[in-house]
Amino acid sequence: MSFASEIKQEVAQKVMEGSDARAELSALVQMCSSLSLSARGMTLLISVENAAVARRVFSLIKDRYDTDIEMFVKRKMNLKKNRVYGLRILSSAQEILKDLGIYSSRGLLDKPLARIVQTDNNARAYLAGAFLASGSINPPEKTQYHLEIVTSTDEHAQFLIRLLERFDIRAKSTTRRSKFVVYVKAAEKIGDFLRIIEADQAVMKFENIRISRDFSNSITRLNNMDVANEMKSQAAAKKQLEDIRILEEAERIEKLDDKLKDVIALRKEFPESSLNELAAIYERRTGAAVSKSGMKHRFVRIHELAEKISGGS
Repeated sequence: MSFASEIKQEVAQKVMEGSDARAELSALVQMCSSLSLSARGMTLLISVENAAVARRVFSLIKDRYDTDIEMFVKRKMNLKKNRVYGLRILSSAQEILKDLGIYSSRGLLDKPLARIVQTDNNARAYLAGAFLASGSINPPEKTQYHLEIVTSTDEHAQFLIRLLERFDIRAKSTTRRSKFVVYVKAAEKIGDFLRIIEADQAVMKFENIRISRDFSNSITRLNNMDVANEMKSQAAAKKQLEDIRILEEAERIEKLDDKLKDVIALRKEFPESSLNELAAIYERRTGAAVSKSGMKHRFVRIHELAEKISGGS
């Protein structure tokens, strides 16, 4: 089972009542249904590919409305041959759509009426329904975080974006095969979305894997930095030893002051040590504290003397 399917199965088991149940059902019906007219009147057909979502739609409708429902299952005619779970509402379709805020005297609406998402709890329920209808999330093990909800119209996509903004989640939209895709890529905001729709188990799994992976990536970056710093330190030490060789061949070492002589002796004894390590050894041996910058300044002075000798030869 995919991570998105796990989330849908968890969310579909949540108890919803009253206006919250209506908000969730409004999203599900708007995004998964079609209308048809026949001699029997208006018929509402709801189709989903997830069994848990189909059961959710059925229970929400039966709890709220006195209507006749036919259920059926069929296979899609493609390579995956996924099952499609259908619910055919044979009576009171228009009244149901009006109650859900997606039908008025103007006909079907591209987005629900404001009363459907009046409270924050209503908005949470609507977003849960939208995700159940057409949402997906990359598993946290993947390198890219991605949450998306696919809808049919730009107006509905913008409605979802504004709804997410109520919870400080910034989403964007794009088009894909004549559909409008609302998406979020920030890992923290995806975690917030899972909290909003009350997918508690999914939040724990997502955050645990995300934090573990981010920690591992941080360790890797730190290790890479350590390697880079070590390489820089080794290159600097090699250049310092070259400067010392020039001074030795010119017989200038004995003419230097004791501080420069001491660091030259340390560098020759510890050719691979960093400046911090040399400073610590110097303090242990002499009892005199010297900083990394102080140690560096002495090697700069040695380098200047070596350059003068090289330039004059």
